Amino acid sequence: MRITVYDILEMLSDGMTFDEIIEDYPELHQDDIYATLAYAADKEHKLSICA
Repeated sequence: MRITVYDILEMLSDGMTFDEIIEDYPELHQDDIYATLAYAADKEHKLSICA
């Protein structure tokens, strides 16, 4: 099963904690969630530079 960056960001924006996400998706680790946030931040940074 694949979990997308969008899915993880949506769960976080809905107020889920890291622990709740990991409980629902035990194949994820805390570092995966941090990597998702880093990816989203980097993508946003690149978009704002190009604008």
